[in-house]
Amino acid sequence: MWNHFLAVKLGLMDWSNIEAVKVLYRLLAVKGMGPVKANNLLSNLRNKVASTMELQENICACLNEAQKEIFLKDLKLDIDIEDSTFLSIFDDKYPKEILQDMGIASPTVLSLAGNLDLLNKHKIGFSGSRKVSEKGMAIAEDVASQLADNDFCLVSGYANGVDMVVHKTALERGASTIMVLPEGISSFYIKKELKSVWDWNHILVVSEFEPFAKWQVSRAMQRNRTIIALSQAMLVIEAGEKGGSLDAGLKSIEKGKKLFVPQYAEFPVSALGNKRLLQNGAYPLKMSRTSMKANLDNLYASVGAMQPAMTLF
Repeated sequence: MWNHFLAVKLGLMDWSNIEAVKVLYRLLAVKGMGPVKANNLLSNLRNKVASTMELQENICACLNEAQKEIFLKDLKLDIDIEDSTFLSIFDDKYPKEILQDMGIASPTVLSLAGNLDLLNKHKIGFSGSRKVSEKGMAIAEDVASQLADNDFCLVSGYANGVDMVVHKTALERGASTIMVLPEGISSFYIKKELKSVWDWNHILVVSEFEPFAKWQVSRAMQRNRTIIALSQAMLVIEAGEKGGSLDAGLKSIEKGKKLFVPQYAEFPVSALGNKRLLQNGAYPLKMSRTSMKANLDNLYASVGAMQPAMTLF
């Protein structure tokens, strides 16, 4: 039903202009109104509104008095980040991989900064411990280098450890990278590790949260789902016995996404979760005896075998 709705071209109004986006964020601010409820409500209104004012009026008609009070509060969206923009779930440029993977639970609005064209590239996702071992760091850099040299766009979070290695390696090699935030985009800043290689032409910053939302564990976990959805395959370099990287790996397997994990002779503390992921169906990432680099043949084969993303609009 939802996919049928997404297949319909929505031409009545511009759902990603700044005033419409404010309405959508104000709707999401209503208590208990997550993306699923909001998207259901909006899908019912899609053919009834031709302007932002009509959208607001129709939403108000669906809310009780307490909800209206929250919904009608003013919202400022002044974001001082270069080339920042918003994409509503009804925008042609909204990532179709997310719609295909999450369906009605897709983020209602994405805030982005950088080069939106990177959404159209072949993408591989990364996750890994902030306290990654030296061996894990070397593997992350090696794998990121190989993928960057083959023109893949690398997708990861924006934490220390594996995330920073992946982004820096991609940029150093002239490749592209997508940074998915576990908080609102207004909190974003260029970290010192990346300043020397920063190039907005090769970077896209993505947040699915209200622009001024603060970091929370639940948001970090939700962000992992978005990294997985955007990526054709996933790599978890090192996962602890619990935490976000293990969660990202388990969710990848649950979603049927091909997951690749380094297989160590002896797992360091920072990679104890790797063993569990391998036992649950992750593909082992092994070193080539001749080149001493990670053998990515199975990863390339799995990506090549995947069908192009379904056209939903």
